[in-house]
Amino acid sequence: MVISAALFVTGALAEGRIKEREERQQKRIAQGVASGQLTPKETARLESKEARLNREIRHDRKDGGKLTWRERAKIERQQNRLNRDIYRQKHDNQQAAK
Repeated sequence: MVISAALFVTGALAEGRIKEREERQQKRIAQGVASGQLTPKETARLESKEARLNREIRHDRKDGGKLTWRERAKIERQQNRLNRDIYRQKHDNQQAAK
């Protein structure tokens, strides 16, 4: 019983972290747009990747509303990849036209 409660808490915390990270990444994209670090094309590409990931998360949650540990690990890898993409696009010395 203790193990199942611990797994539930761990799963709930992980899902909360997924949502928080999604929000932070969205803020980073918005900041890149505001500062001119992201061009419109880069922004569209990043937003598209973010939307695709969000659709996948919603799809995975259809099975009872919870994510399995495998689904959470896959989402975390995808968020890591998106995080790197955001960093690279913001620091590639391309500037949005002003």
